[in-house]
Amino acid sequence: MQELIRRAKELLADGTVARVLGWKAGDMPWNPEPAFFENEEELKDFVYDGFCGANLSKMMIEASKLDGKTLVCLKPCDTYSFNQLLSEHRVDREKAYIIGVGCKGKLDIEKIRSMGIRGIRNVEGASLEDAADTLKFETASGEKTCAYADAMLGRCHVCKGKEHQIYDERIGESKDTKDQERFAEVERIEAMSPQERFAYFQSELGKCIRCNACRNVCPACSCRKCVFDSNKFDSSQKANVDSFEEKMFHIIRAFHVAGRCTDCGECSRVCPQGIPLHLFNRKFIKDIDELYGTYQAGEAVVERSPLTSYTFEDAEPGIVAERG
Repeated sequence: MQELIRRAKELLADGTVARVLGWKAGDMPWNPEPAFFENEEELKDFVYDGFCGANLSKMMIEASKLDGKTLVCLKPCDTYSFNQLLSEHRVDREKAYIIGVGCKGKLDIEKIRSMGIRGIRNVEGASLEDAADTLKFETASGEKTCAYADAMLGRCHVCKGKEHQIYDERIGESKDTKDQERFAEVERIEAMSPQERFAYFQSELGKCIRCNACRNVCPACSCRKCVFDSNKFDSSQKANVDSFEEKMFHIIRAFHVAGRCTDCGECSRVCPQGIPLHLFNRKFIKDIDELYGTYQAGEAVVERSPLTSYTFEDAEPGIVAERG
């Protein structure tokens, strides 16, 4: 982290960048938050460790409108989102100085709490430089430990890879964290009967409080005005009057990002209700791979994705096509 801070100070000092977009320390060691840093003094609050899971690429939409370049710290998985935003002309590459930061997997505080680790005062083993496989927690009830891998976000277990897809320079080493199949969760749900699937998603989506955290954090949800903010159809309501509205919101949102979702998992990470929202998007990714050929959104800056181009071999609506 110190190397990252040192480099940020250099780039601010020589005028290469006008600001830094990274993470600042929160009131507890496990809750850093995205932040802009305008000068060297503000960088004293900069932090980068295993709890910095936030994908900063979407914040570059507004940063691209500011004067001067913004230094943005992107983890390997974040660079897919940045590339996708470039493809959609939502960010300006000339306004970004990208430092690809290393990643050894990001941590899930809810998983840690589920292991009975609460009242955390300090954490050891979460820094990027620390090669430890074990996390040590100083808590109100004494010292506790857990395996780093057991505390990782679900998305890190199906990591797309530790290679940055776009960067100006890289700082820090990355560690391969993939130990599960990407579509295993989707296949488990596909194996359910229609009644079981309906009951499963009814149970999960019934938890939704329409806080819009998933939409607001999603890099693929970058419309200037969202249909769900329209008062004309009363779709901006925060409370559900029946069970249909909550399903409509998430299903329509999943259709809107189909073919553009990079599977960054931010929707599930920020959901205060713990709804596995990424499963909708991952199901569409799996279907696209099977119907149109393997495709990873954001792997490169492209003009057309499988759902925005047409060939005579495309699967026809309403027809069960042969899957790859």
